[in-house]
Amino acid sequence: MAYDEGVAQRIRDLVVSDLDVTEKRMFGGLAFLVNGNMSVAASGSGGLMVRLDPVDAEPLLAEAGVTPFEMRGKPMRGWLRVSEAGYATDEELRGWVERSIEYARTLPHR
Repeated sequence: MAYDEGVAQRIRDLVVSDLDVTEKRMFGGLAFLVNGNMSVAASGSGGLMVRLDPVDAEPLLAEAGVTPFEMRGKPMRGWLRVSEAGYATDEELRGWVERSIEYARTLPHR
């Protein structure tokens, strides 16, 4: 499955004026990076991949449509998968994107 171009454009519209954000095709999706660090992506498996501080990510698992992101069957701390139900409105998507970009800004430049 290819990533959803509509979702990618919605993310792009939110970050277009941020000079620190770049796009890169990764893992069958389209990732948005801040200073070289992946922050949020339109996933090739559908939905969003969101990177957050692991402490902040844990309680968000209780929200609708949010599950741990797994790689090779193992959950990755600080990474969440958000289904379409979790970002149906522009306000919901903005919340995920802003939290993810804010966290990525705290990481060392790559």
